Amino acid sequence: MNEQLALRVDAVSKHFGGLKAMREVSLTLGAGERISVIGTNGAGKSTLFNCIAGTYGTTSGRIEMFGHDVTRLPAAKRARRGLARTFQTSRLFENLTVAENVFIALGGNEFRGKWLSHKRSDDARWDRVGRLLERVGLQNRGPSVVVDMSHGEQRQLELAMALALEPRILMLDEPAAGFSPAERTHLISLLRELPEEISLLLIEHDMDIALAVASRVIVMHDGEKIFEGTPQQIRESELVREIYLGGSVADVA
Repeated sequence: MNEQLALRVDAVSKHFGGLKAMREVSLTLGAGERISVIGTNGAGKSTLFNCIAGTYGTTSGRIEMFGHDVTRLPAAKRARRGLARTFQTSRLFENLTVAENVFIALGGNEFRGKWLSHKRSDDARWDRVGRLLERVGLQNRGPSVVVDMSHGEQRQLELAMALALEPRILMLDEPAAGFSPAERTHLISLLRELPEEISLLLIEHDMDIALAVASRVIVMHDGEKIFEGTPQQIRESELVREIYLGGSVADVA
């Protein structure tokens, strides 16, 4: 693994008026490393993701990608530096086919007036579409219209579109939401098989998935990072167990 840091988050906070949604969170993500961020609803996980991706501006703190300060860069410029992400809610072109969605993610489109016209003669790009769909287990769903797909299949499609960007940092926001047990097993295999050059930051409410794919796990609670360790340390932590069973941090601190 390259020792260069893909990502550094240094004491980042985010306030919405009087609401301190996230407070003084720091983390590092090495090049090629896989990290999971876990916590109950309202822990601040998605706020952290949105600050890293540039969807939210930070109230304080600093964010670096590959040694460069990106704290004030908009989301589009962070994407051009190699960051791709998925969202909790679907952002797909629901009336287009599965293959067309990936084709667009690969950049194979041009605008003519108000209409999106595909360059269907671009055989090399369509070949890439097929490979990406096979990679996420949707090889037989290319002609299907997105609106007719299951929620789990739509999440798989979002992952294919993120991978189409050839990211250096891949951020997945609860990718297993709505998945069947079989789809969860496939997702774990897919994430474990990601190319080594991709650094993965994963938010996942399903602890089994979070622990299965990460070498390091960060636990958030009430807007703060409260614990960090290996998957085994997370499994053995009384603090983590208490939080997930509904206790307070003060009870076990």
